[in-house]
Amino acid sequence: MSLKEIAKTLGLSVTTVSRALNGYPEVSEKTRSLVMAAAKAGDYSPNPQARSLVTGRMDAVGIIYPISRNDLGDPSFLETIASLAVRLDQEDMDLVISSAVVGDELRAYRRMISRRRVDGLIVAQTQVHDPRLDYLLEQKFPFVAYGRSAACERYPWFDFDNRAGLKMAVDRLLSFGHRRIALISAPTTFNFAAQRRAGYLAGLAEAAIAVNPAYIVDDVFDRRSGYGAMKQLLALEQPPTAVIVDNNLGGIGVMRALLDIGLVAGRDLSVIIYDSLPPDTLVGTTVTSVIQPAAGKIGQQLAEMMLALLAGEDPTRLQVLWQPEIQAGASDGPCPR
Repeated sequence: MSLKEIAKTLGLSVTTVSRALNGYPEVSEKTRSLVMAAAKAGDYSPNPQARSLVTGRMDAVGIIYPISRNDLGDPSFLETIASLAVRLDQEDMDLVISSAVVGDELRAYRRMISRRRVDGLIVAQTQVHDPRLDYLLEQKFPFVAYGRSAACERYPWFDFDNRAGLKMAVDRLLSFGHRRIALISAPTTFNFAAQRRAGYLAGLAEAAIAVNPAYIVDDVFDRRSGYGAMKQLLALEQPPTAVIVDNNLGGIGVMRALLDIGLVAGRDLSVIIYDSLPPDTLVGTTVTSVIQPAAGKIGQQLAEMMLALLAGEDPTRLQVLWQPEIQAGASDGPCPR
């Protein structure tokens, strides 16, 4: 049935039927019940364009993302997107994923907002100084950040305590007697990588271990660069006895490098990988990891925060920090003599 047909059947005006379906308070409960029953019986489905004109809402949340092959190969990213979409679907809302040109994401943000395609945005892979967040704040456009920036007081965000997680990894290796501990790091323009770097430095400082610049390899965010970083560390005159990788995509390359060289993680060299490895990675051992508990609920959490924001909640009350944990495996252990 169409809107006009429902109105004709009930002897009401089209305006009254529309207002009843859209929850306007001036419509009586009796009339609203009659309209809702007729709409359900007639399998009525509102025209989304017409409805958006009436309500000013698109019933959609967007993610603008410069998607790469790495993202499509990262099960945690796909799991987050899936759980986010499921929760929004329960509210009859869509998730709109829009790709962007790497290095020119702001153009996509401007286009999305000017054309009013969504009601709010999820901003992922936040940077220490993030022009996307500055722009959204300036435009007063609803958004929830998946991660923080250096200035995160004014907007809603969800994050894990990356600094604490990396320090836990350092402390674990120190307890095994390691002193030559290396860090393979994603670009520190990403806020998560900067936070994890801070945890690494804090762990060494607490143990009164001087930082060896040769033991820090930057800009590793895929398999190939992880492979090269591990080969670089092993070529040092005094290589590290333990390595922490701050992202799982680089971790895949690290483990492959050890296999190719013939070293056994946990016996010849200790390895801890943040976010673990994808479950289909064939490394022949369980990897000790810093994990995000309830990872499957991240998307749901982001959706709940977005729904609360769109309902009028104070953005500064929507700031959630979860704590990571160490998941012990067989890839680390006592420092070899």
